[in-house]
This record gives sequence, structure tokens and C-alpha cells, in this order.
Amino acid sequence: MTQNTRFLRNFFLYKCLFALTFWNHVSLSVEDQLFTSVSNNFPEDDSNQKIKSLPLLYMKSPMLIYQSKANFDWVVIQNTTESLSLSAITNDNVKKLVALLSNFRQGSRLQNLTLTNVSVDWSALMKLFQTVWHSSIEYFNVNSVTQLSDIKSYYFDYSGTSMKALTMKKIQITDLYFVQDDLYRIFADMNIADMTIADSEMIHMLCPSSKSPFRYLNFLKNDLTDFLFQKCDNLLQLETLILQKNKFESLLKVSFMTSRMKSLKYLDMSNNLLRHDGADVQCQWAESLSELDLSFNQLGDAVFECLPVNVKKLGLQNNQISNVPRGVAELKSLEELNLASNRLADLPGCSGFPSLQFLNVEMNSILTPSADFFQSCPRVRELQAGHNPFKCSCELQAFIGLERQSGGKLFGWPAAYVCEYPEGLRGTELKDFHLSQLACNTTLLLVTALLLTLVLVAAVAFLCIYLDVPWYVRMTWQWTQTKRRAWHNPRGDQGPVLQFHAFVSYSERDSVWVKNELIPSLEKGEGCVQLCQHERNFIPGKSIVENIINCIEKSYKSIFVLSPNFVQSEWCHYELYFAHHKLFSENSNSLILILLEPIPPYLIPARYHKLKALMAKRTYLEWPKERSKRALFWANLRAAISINLPKADENWYEETD
Repeated sequence: MTQNTRFLRNFFLYKCLFALTFWNHVSLSVEDQLFTSVSNNFPEDDSNQKIKSLPLLYMKSPMLIYQSKANFDWVVIQNTTESLSLSAITNDNVKKLVALLSNFRQGSRLQNLTLTNVSVDWSALMKLFQTVWHSSIEYFNVNSVTQLSDIKSYYFDYSGTSMKALTMKKIQITDLYFVQDDLYRIFADMNIADMTIADSEMIHMLCPSSKSPFRYLNFLKNDLTDFLFQKCDNLLQLETLILQKNKFESLLKVSFMTSRMKSLKYLDMSNNLLRHDGADVQCQWAESLSELDLSFNQLGDAVFECLPVNVKKLGLQNNQISNVPRGVAELKSLEELNLASNRLADLPGCSGFPSLQFLNVEMNSILTPSADFFQSCPRVRELQAGHNPFKCSCELQAFIGLERQSGGKLFGWPAAYVCEYPEGLRGTELKDFHLSQLACNTTLLLVTALLLTLVLVAAVAFLCIYLDVPWYVRMTWQWTQTKRRAWHNPRGDQGPVLQFHAFVSYSERDSVWVKNELIPSLEKGEGCVQLCQHERNFIPGKSIVENIINCIEKSYKSIFVLSPNFVQSEWCHYELYFAHHKLFSENSNSLILILLEPIPPYLIPARYHKLKALMAKRTYLEWPKERSKRALFWANLRAAISINLPKADENWYEETD
């Protein structure tokens, strides 16, 4: 066989191996490509007899898949290999795998080993572990161990190992009855820094028998309970503990578990069943604990009574917290707090968190967050408050202003900040929601309303004074009262029958003219006229207003003697008002105006607007200064009040006399 023929044969074998890898649907990133040809030029001595004509692989990360009938002596992996992945390991080939791995003693370059789809019993698995433990391998990964059975006591030699980390995932034990210490003691006493046992339905783990070098423990997605590591004093170097997705229920017991872990810095207790309802016994956390994740549990407000005092990063996402009690928890070192997806109705204050820098309160029940948050929390650099059901109202205006004042401290602005209420504004981003300052400033609104009210009151008062409204109201009241009393009079009382030709209204200062000129001229001579004068015809015992109203109603006409003195008389004003009221109520022409002296318009008060209107619209008689014209004046006046009165009741005249 020529050299070229041998080369082609070996190259074909390698291609078949490479194709077999992909046919079994296992993916692995190959760091380096095959960079040299295979060779079988080995010496023909007995020591190398086994590797004669075998393909020689020069890869840092080869991935080999062995079928149940495959032999492990058909390939040789050079010392340049750093990572190795093996799949489909069974009891049939485990001895040959152990023989293969025995070649990688300490000093070899192989550091990473991954076993996938392992189906062996307990003794075979322990032989593999023991071989790896005394090899150059530092990072050992075991994925998907099925049908693990026959668990029994095994003496494991932990000495002289290069191992740093062990990762085991999806370990399935088929034994129904076995001594649990035989299983857990092997892993609890491992002298490595990092160990992960995940997704394996593990229900317990023992405390190490002696001071353990564990720095990292990850028991993700198991069935561990509150009994884990209780009163365990041998995890003094442990810094990271991940217990996510287990079945822990008591936060108090979790705190006791950590109290003896003097170096613990990070603890992940998310996705458990943790509760804390408050207790007389105080929680006892590791003083070194600086990062704690309690997300996705069943914790309420009382959780703040049971927290590590030196924690710097705290996760309480997806719990049942409705309020952060004041004065309960004083976490002076807390820098980052995650309260997303709880039941908060407002932003928490920072009275207990003076060092807080990052706060997440997304997806709570906050309608109108407090506007003074950044004043009470001056060190906060980022606030995540989006995805809350914001109620767009005046109270929210101040919070919207925080975005401009905070200089970009609101994370997710503006897309995550959207109005939920009222219905008409749903979906509106807060940056687009605006109300006027007057609508939202209660003080300004009250002051404005008060000023408008005062202006309105002042205007109404001015108009009332200018138009003498109080006087008219008082007179209307008097008129109404008089009418009411007249309505309730006995049937024998005298009704409103005309008894006088005219009622005379005048000022006392003009009484001389009335008594010397008006009354004598009208009441004497032919066709005597009956005049009603207040001095002789007002009925004693009745009010003046009532007498005025009675006299006007019982008189055919009302004569008003106008002069500058008349407009200065209050009673003359009353008499004119009631006579004018009769004029409109009875639709009669009963007013006679006598202008005794000219009245300059400026002398007439504003409240005498009716008098001004009457003088402007109605004809009045002017008292002539010349005697020759007075006969005509009296004749016109007599003609105006001339009427045949019904026969007067003699008793009434006697009363008036």
C-alpha cells in the first residue's frame, strides 16, 4: 500500500467519525479545526501495538459519541486536547472509558470533561468519578444520568485531585429504597470549590463532615426543604448559594441556615414557597450576606422585619408586598431594591434605605406616585416605575415633572409610562398628558374663585345700592304683607271700594301750599272733591305703609306734589312706589303729577328712576306763578279727578273724623 493510499484511507475514517457526530444530533463548538493530517507512523514495538494504524486527532475540543458496541481503543486523543465531550455512556463501555481517562494523569492538558446521556449503575458512576478525581480534569460536567441504581456505601478517595468544579444535571435515581447518606455523603464531602446539582429532584444534602472548601453551591430546581444545612458549621468558606426553584417555606429557617456561613455573600432563594408572618424570634442572617434574591415567593409586608442588615442588593420581585413599613427595617447598606410585580400603591420612601441608588417598582398598583420621591431619596440614580396603571389627573402632574427635574432618572421613559385611567386617556403617554396650572393648583383655584366671587358680590352690591334694590325689596314685602292681611280680613271688613277722588302725596315742607291752596280749592265750591290726606285719614293702630296702601287703593287718583322737597322725602318715595305699583297691577291711569317747583335732574336721587321715567313719559300739571292762569289749572285738575263716588259708609267717615 502506497503512502498516498494510506493517507486517503485515514482521511476517510476521520470524515466518517465527523459525520457520525452530526447524525447523533449532538452539538459542540469546535475551537480549532483539524490542522494536520493523520498519521500511523508509529514504532512497531509492543507498547504501541494498540495504536497502530489508528486516526490521530489534533483538536482542543473533540466530541465523541460511542454506541453501545463501540470500543474506546479505536481513537487516540493527543495531549493537546483541553476539552472532551463524551456521550452515550453505558455499563458496557464504562470500563474502556475508565481506561481511556486513566491516560490523562495530572500534568496532562485535558481540563474539561463532559459526559452526556449516561446510563450506568452507582458503582460504575463512582469508578468514573474516582478516575476523574485523580486525573488532570478540573471541570467535570455530567448531564442526563438515567437509571442510576444499586446505590450503596462507597469509599471515595478525595486526595490528590485537580478538580475545581463539578456540575451534575438531570440525575434520575431508579432505586426506591436506599440509605440516603450513602448518596449524599459522597457529594457533601467533595474537596472542590464549586458544585452544581440541578434539576435532579434532590430532597436533601448533608452538611460536610469537616471544614469544606466549597465556595459555590448551586442546587437549582430540586425538592430541597427547610431542613437543609440547619446547624451546619462546616461551610465557612461558602460565598455563593443558589437554592432557586425548591420547596423552602420558612424565611426564618432560611436565615438560621445562613447564620453559620461566615463568608456567604450571595443567596438566591427565588421561586420557592417562602412566607414570613412575623415572629417573636428574630431572624439571624450571615453578616457577610450582601446580595439576596427572594423573588417569586409568597412574602408580604412582614418580610421587612426579617432581612439581613448588611444587604446591598435585594430582590423582592413577584411577591405580595403592598407597603414598605416605616421604621421597621433599617438597611443602611442597601443600594439596589427590586419590588416589581407586587401590590404597592405608592413609591416607598427611603427613611430606612439611606444608601438606595436603584429602585424597581414596575408592574405594581401605583395610580399616582408621590412627587417628593427624589427629595426623600436623594441618592437614587435610577427609578423604574413603568407599566403601572397610572391615573392621569392633577395629582400625577407633579410626578410627570420629575422626569425633567431628575435628569433622566426614570428608566423606560416615556414608552413604559402610559395612562390607564380615565378611560378616555387610556394609552396616552404621560409625556403627552397636560392640565392647566389653574386646574391642578388647589390654592390658585380657590384664590381665583374667591376673587371672582368677591367681584361678583361687589358688582351685585353696587347695582343694588345704585338701583336701591333693598328699598324695593322692603316695599314689596310690605305690600305683600298688607295684601295678605287684607285677604284674611273678616267678611264684615270694608273692601277696596273707592271712597276718595284723590290721595294727596306731598312733602311736609310743602304742606302750607297743600293746606292753603290745594285742599280749599278742590274741596270747596261746586262739585266738592273728597281728598285723602294722611293727617286726617290715616287709621290709628295701623302701620304707615298699610295706611298708605289703603288710601291709594280707596282713591280714584293719586296726586303727587313734586318739588325738590318731595324727592328728599322717604315717605313720598313710598307713596310714589305703591301708586306706581297700582298703575301696573290694575292697568289704570291713576297718577296725577303736579310740579310745584322745577326739579333740577341732578337733585333727583338714583333710586327715583321711576319718577324720572314718569316725568319723561307722562304729562304733568305745572303750578303757574301767574294768578291769571291758576283758574285753568284748577279746572284741569278737577276734570282729571272728576268721578261719581259710591255712597260712602257713614261709619267710615266717623272713623276717619
